[in-house]
Amino acid sequence: MRLRYDHLGDMIQKRPDAVYITKLSKFLPNEPVPNNRMEDFLGMLDGTPSRAKPIILRNNQIKTRYYALDENGNSTHSNAELTVEAVKTMFDDNFNASDIDLLACGTTSPDQLLPSHASMVHGELMDKPVEIISTAGSCCSGMHAMRYAYLSVLAGEREQAVCTGSEKISSWILAKFFRKGPDKRDEIGKTPIVAFEKNFLRWMLSDGAGAALLSPKPNPEGHSLRIEWIESGSYANQLETCMYAGGEKMDDGSIKGWREYEPAEIIDKSLLSLSQDVNLLGGNIIPLGNKFLLEIIKKRGLEVANIDWFLPHISSEYFRSDIADELDRSNLHIPQEKWFTNLSKLGNVGAASIFFMLEELFNSDKLKKGDAILCMIPESARFSYVYALLTVV
Repeated sequence: MRLRYDHLGDMIQKRPDAVYITKLSKFLPNEPVPNNRMEDFLGMLDGTPSRAKPIILRNNQIKTRYYALDENGNSTHSNAELTVEAVKTMFDDNFNASDIDLLACGTTSPDQLLPSHASMVHGELMDKPVEIISTAGSCCSGMHAMRYAYLSVLAGEREQAVCTGSEKISSWILAKFFRKGPDKRDEIGKTPIVAFEKNFLRWMLSDGAGAALLSPKPNPEGHSLRIEWIESGSYANQLETCMYAGGEKMDDGSIKGWREYEPAEIIDKSLLSLSQDVNLLGGNIIPLGNKFLLEIIKKRGLEVANIDWFLPHISSEYFRSDIADELDRSNLHIPQEKWFTNLSKLGNVGAASIFFMLEELFNSDKLKKGDAILCMIPESARFSYVYALLTVV
């Protein structure tokens, strides 16, 4: 431990030499939903089954996912409730809610605009005051919460920091929020990236919550994950908005927010649904992520050949080969046997997905001391990325 002193020389805090992930947990609502039952929960546009869905599912390779909905499309859990359940799963005789001294929560899909997501989780989880922070955005927001927790513990300010990533996306992708558009089966078949437009994102997204406990000391028994670093970067200065919700993209690339519309237009234009500019997505999401990785390698001296596990957050298996090809072009080859994902059984859960991968790997028998884990989280909203390096101890 490094000691910190004030200007008079009195010791005021101890700063740890490292920060460790000592617990990881997840919560998945209800039963897994197979491909042939998705529309039982989400509904059909104009009462007819989607003709594009089989093509999209063939490309993304998702077999099951979880919805915080019943078969009538009614909510069974709020985002806050999903998150609370994930945190509670970590509780045992040595750790409970009263031990938490920081709660950092990231999500794309808070239950309301105000109060913040972390406020709602705190209110349902704990009976004491605590520092909270909500990180916004989409897929990176969970890792932004982890980075805040990591830096707080590393500074010696907190000792039992909980961070979360969660999504309640299902209520955004109900059929009632969409208009039936033109049949794009042929277009999707020829250009699969089209499946990332508004109506077609419905067949990729899922609900759930993940949580991690960060501490200045590793577990006395069993393994922990030492955080070597977490790097975050945005390229919003270079590119327009790509994925958005609660607004409409204008011809000049700007976003017109929902408050500028009449109430009827909000529904008519499906402004409450997720939308994506696929022209921007396909040409930028992977190259920019690779560019950022190369910058990190130069800064951190990372040797990709020494990575034992690569955990990429991919929204669809469609991107796997493109990511591998981009790495290879930069002489950063990572063999597929080192890749670890669980997209096919959990779906794309945005901010929670990296927590789910870490949780499954952490609680498996696959890890050994000294293993290096590289996490990659891209966010297409306006092109943000997080990379993290963890070591099994």
